[in-house]
Amino acid sequence: MQRIVFSSLFAALVLAGTGLTATAQDKWATIKGQVVFPADKELPKRGPLNVTQDKEHCESKGKILDESILVNAKNKGIKNVVVFLRPDDDDLKVEFPRNKIHPDDAKRKPGEVVIDQPCCMFVNRVSVARVGDKLVVKNSAPVAHNFFWDSGNNGAHNITVPKMDKWEMKDALVKESPPIQYKCTIHGWMTGYVRIFDHPYYTITDEDGKFEIKNAPAGKFRIVYWHENGVRGGVKGRGGNPVDITGPTTEMKPIDFDVSPK
Repeated sequence: MQRIVFSSLFAALVLAGTGLTATAQDKWATIKGQVVFPADKELPKRGPLNVTQDKEHCESKGKILDESILVNAKNKGIKNVVVFLRPDDDDLKVEFPRNKIHPDDAKRKPGEVVIDQPCCMFVNRVSVARVGDKLVVKNSAPVAHNFFWDSGNNGAHNITVPKMDKWEMKDALVKESPPIQYKCTIHGWMTGYVRIFDHPYYTITDEDGKFEIKNAPAGKFRIVYWHENGVRGGVKGRGGNPVDITGPTTEMKPIDFDVSPK
């Protein structure tokens, strides 16, 4: 009995020494999950794009294939799905509570969101950014490119980016709820999207459709899945699906998402 009491006291002292308690440890969690194409549907096929400009350079590494839907044939994971948390509220304008953001986020400094155009496709096709970040558009190709976007809160731009050069957006990014589409008007098939958030709880799925959001607050929230072809669940899905976040890790079941063009 004495050994049990001593062990309990020792564990409590260790936690106290680190400034953590069991309760505090459970306040934050890592969310892990995977977004997959429905098993009962035929996998989309990537066809070649119609290259009509700078063909020699653009197809120097082979035919350019459509990147609007990228599904891993082995595990049906969908790439480039933006996954983000929002409050458990039907009002889409409700902001994420400041007191529900991990304290470490206060140390974050604005970063650069870099979009390149190396071989007649945007890299990355889908980007995520935080309010205060700066947008940098590179052109590492031997031909001129263009960067065009028209947004509600982040201005309109139609810039020619010379070969082996770059362009930086003068103003830092501000909050904008809808996705912003960007294009190259010289090479009409080139397009991409950026989403801007005012909180840290967002990410993009990888080649396996997997995602991870760290330091999320424990409790009841909603999780939204956005793809350039729409939101999971349609109009109702804009509000997100309920998720009960518990620490230290919340492992979600694979989520089906039909990203076929509507």
